[in-house]
Amino acid sequence: MANDEFDALEREVVDHVFELYPPSAVGLGLHAYDGRLPLSDRSATDRWLSEAAHFEARLKKVGTENLSEDRQIDRLLLELLLAGPRFDLAEVQEFDRNPMVYLASLSMTSYIAREYAPVPKRVEGIVRLLEAIPAYLEGGRRRLRAVLPKPFVSLAISMAQGLPSHFAEAEDFARRESPALGDRVAAARTQAEAGIQTLLEDLQTRRLPKASDAFALGPELYQRLLYVREGIERPFAEIEKAGRADLERNQRRLEQIARESGKTIPQLLEHLNVDHPVAAELIPTARSLVEGARRFVEEHALATIPEGARVRVEETPAWGRSLSTASMESPGPFETSSDEGIYYVTPVDPAWTPAQQEEWLRSLNREMLANITAHEVYPGHYLQFLHLRRAKGSLARKVYLSPSFVEGWAHYSEQLVIEEGFGAPAVDAEVAQLHDALLRDCRLLSSIGLHTAGWSVARATELIEKEAHFEHHPAEREAIRGTYNPEYFCYTLGKLAILDVRAKVLRTQFGGSLRGFHDTLLDFGCPPLGLLERLMARAAA
Repeated sequence: MANDEFDALEREVVDHVFELYPPSAVGLGLHAYDGRLPLSDRSATDRWLSEAAHFEARLKKVGTENLSEDRQIDRLLLELLLAGPRFDLAEVQEFDRNPMVYLASLSMTSYIAREYAPVPKRVEGIVRLLEAIPAYLEGGRRRLRAVLPKPFVSLAISMAQGLPSHFAEAEDFARRESPALGDRVAAARTQAEAGIQTLLEDLQTRRLPKASDAFALGPELYQRLLYVREGIERPFAEIEKAGRADLERNQRRLEQIARESGKTIPQLLEHLNVDHPVAAELIPTARSLVEGARRFVEEHALATIPEGARVRVEETPAWGRSLSTASMESPGPFETSSDEGIYYVTPVDPAWTPAQQEEWLRSLNREMLANITAHEVYPGHYLQFLHLRRAKGSLARKVYLSPSFVEGWAHYSEQLVIEEGFGAPAVDAEVAQLHDALLRDCRLLSSIGLHTAGWSVARATELIEKEAHFEHHPAEREAIRGTYNPEYFCYTLGKLAILDVRAKVLRTQFGGSLRGFHDTLLDFGCPPLGLLERLMARAAA
């Protein structure tokens, strides 16, 4: 196959993937997909699967002798781009068992937050999306099984209850431009919220009373998940062993700090918790930490920060607060408006009791918030996506986002800055980093236990309480997350992969230059972990 023919096939495959899930394209900055929702009706997804099989067959016929090494890698990325959705639809049947699949696509944040077009143009996308919601949710409701996993139903109910307030934010955004635009969004909201209410009532009255504890993928599908998301064929038992070793390593270091300080581990953590901003200071504190993290990356030559980097810190939108402590809205690789990132931090809820508000602020103590900032902003997600925007890779490399590379880099960033002396006092910063690392280790072990070894939520909760030093309620929340998101193994899995390749090449290929190594790594895009060593070898050739 000639290069131009492969180029055309590459575009066709990417377009086909985005036909199934247009919000992914919007998040990457492809605004031709604005206002479109994923496929939800079974007949539509069956057609998608049939066409995906044809694309897979065409990719397999491409002879490697006519492709460069880089394009051979791209062909594998295209195969994985198709294999992931096919796994979700046909093998796990996620669209039939998880109502959260449908609700997770209804965010208006990309339209509200990014100034990629004049407001009236962005409102057009909002209105089209809102108007499509009733039919979209009805297609999902019809195909959902009568008996669903209880955690999936409970969290879907919480998500559905939060969406009307998010739609109100979209209306306020439009109304600030003109009353007429606000009225258009208001009319579309009425239809959308009626569709949400129908689904909500169905979940509350029909699905929740019948819900079961059957959520596990099972060993075979779990192993398959590792391949379709990360190109990994390594047995999950080996990954579990590596995760447990990392847990033990982090535990030993935390115990050493406790001995040297003359404190117990609970006392170390309590020392962090009491030093937190008050509610009104939370966002200003986060802004200050962003600037401090940026200076640290520059002064220690950890990675190149491209010109135009700018981060806005805001409160998490209301609809996402039940699922997020903090998050990063990074500009996608095709976004043309600006390089600005939006760092969302979840505030206290005024409706909470004073005790609940204090508990939330303790979890966002200054050292923990600094650790989160390293993860989300510098040198974590935001810097990662700035490099992705400037990378010269192919279309396939621009659109393939490996969960374990994305989250692994951000988690690795937390450890990296501690290694380089971030934080004052440094021991407190390291305690916060270790506390988060232990949680990520427990996520990996819980994921494997819950989905391959018959673990209950209670058993995973106990692991997180004991090994990550969490109190019962947040530990249980983390355990429940593992039931519907087995991929939360991605933090530790990705971090360990990056540390492994760093150990192999930092001295021999980069002369010990962290900036050289990190810039090269980030220029790969967000590749599946199974390709990491191949890409690094290619970069050194």
